[in-house]
Amino acid sequence: MQYMKPAFRNVAPHCHVFSRSLNPNPLLLVSPFRRPETFHLSAPVSCFSSSMAEPQSSLEKQFDSFRVQLEQSGTLRDRIRSVVSEIESSTRLIYATLLLVHQSRPTPGLLEKAKSQVSVLKEQYKELAEVLGGSSGQYYRYHGDWKSETQTVVSMLTFMHWLETGSLLEHKEAEEKLGLGSDFGLDVEDYLIGVCFMSNELPRYVVNQVTAGNYDCPKKVVKFLTDLHAAFRMLNLRNDFLRKKFDGMKYDLRKVEEVYYDVKIRGLTPNGETIGDLEIKEPKDNL
Repeated sequence: MQYMKPAFRNVAPHCHVFSRSLNPNPLLLVSPFRRPETFHLSAPVSCFSSSMAEPQSSLEKQFDSFRVQLEQSGTLRDRIRSVVSEIESSTRLIYATLLLVHQSRPTPGLLEKAKSQVSVLKEQYKELAEVLGGSSGQYYRYHGDWKSETQTVVSMLTFMHWLETGSLLEHKEAEEKLGLGSDFGLDVEDYLIGVCFMSNELPRYVVNQVTAGNYDCPKKVVKFLTDLHAAFRMLNLRNDFLRKKFDGMKYDLRKVEEVYYDVKIRGLTPNGETIGDLEIKEPKDNL
């Protein structure tokens, strides 16, 4: 048995190495001839040093300022929408009055009633300018909150002006009617879209006027829309909402032209008589 001791001694180191390779825990070394030895690691050290705490506080300050800005913006937007709601209400009253024009009601009386609401609109736009006055340079940030209503207002004002004068209400005149100035003015694109909205009312107006016996109306409207359409063609319009409304103007012009050509072919005169009837009456008058 003595010859086996050296061999056994040679095997022991290999068993120790083999047991280390099979042990899944590298901290615990197992050997058949040694007591298990355990190794204790020191407490983990954070990868973030004390200097990294400062960016967190600056980040909180940044988002806290964002919170304040968003709350202020939301409060201001609510105030704007409150005034815009009043503008929309006044616009509906004007539109309801102008609808009676299509029923051949006396135009002067309807225009006087509509003008009473224009003065109300002027005060409301003044209030809107005061609300936005504390946020200088923020006009186009909140412009979308009153853009649509302003376009409708312009369409009403231009239609009323055309009924009175037969001409187009200019941009500066529209600003004066609404009490707008340089700080809070009338956007040019809103004015142009409002003019396009106004042209949509003219075909219906012409048809109702001809039905009521006003055969001279189509000729006036054709001339007005032809000049207006030619003026719009001077603008280099992009493929946006204004461009689409301008494209619709040519269809309004075509509808009015069809009515005008029909009146002209039938030989109807401004007093409602045909040219043939006038020729028959002239010999009778000579007799």
